[in-house]
Amino acid sequence: MTRLLTYPAVTAAVALTASCAPNGGMGMPAAAGPEHQCFYGDQVRNFRAGGVGQLYIRSIRNQVFELNSSGGCTDLDFTHRLAITPDVGGLAGGRICTGDWARITLPASSAPVRSCRARVSRVLTEAEIAALPDAHRP
Repeated sequence: MTRLLTYPAVTAAVALTASCAPNGGMGMPAAAGPEHQCFYGDQVRNFRAGGVGQLYIRSIRNQVFELNSSGGCTDLDFTHRLAITPDVGGLAGGRICTGDWARITLPASSAPVRSCRARVSRVLTEAEIAALPDAHRP
């Protein structure tokens, strides 16, 4: 009877150990290609509004990410400060990756703090960054 309980326990322990294995360092997946790039909200160096509901951010790794809001992100082109956090409540350790939803919080001096959701669409290539209008390039 003891032997039957041991095998599932060993299998579970091996699965947990594999999930905790190093993944390439700095919180980035080891095989992170252009389709799955990540940044941390507190490591955003600069941002600029694009079209309506569109935001471009530059991370400290000099990557430019495009975020598209699901509505409610007004005044992105007039704000001087914002906060970007994972929409999953911090379950990812603060990391936000392409395909993820993020919460954009816009502080205001006289109005209440506003926030909205945006999806991280993609990482722009160097050519795409150069092709952005100056007003949209972070």
